Amino acid sequence: MTQRSLYIAWAVLVALSIGSTILSVSGIWTRWPIVAGMAVLVLAWQKARIILLQYLGLAEAPSWRWGIEFALALLCLLLLGLYLLPLIL
Repeated sequence: MTQRSLYIAWAVLVALSIGSTILSVSGIWTRWPIVAGMAVLVLAWQKARIILLQYLGLAEAPSWRWGIEFALALLCLLLLGLYLLPLIL
């Protein structure tokens, strides 16, 4: 892992955080709360991927990377299901 790749990961994390902030202060929550909630979840998912793969170095281990990506995707799908559950019931 090089310093350059860590700086790129940091810049992407900052951009995703700015995106989350813009999303939270915009009026999208009043018009489309489901879309806004899903967007926040996707942004958080991408931030978690960057932290796990880049900063913890799991991108260097293919088998661990696959497992972490799969577990993280399942967790995000579970959270999405819990978020949408009140709309279904």
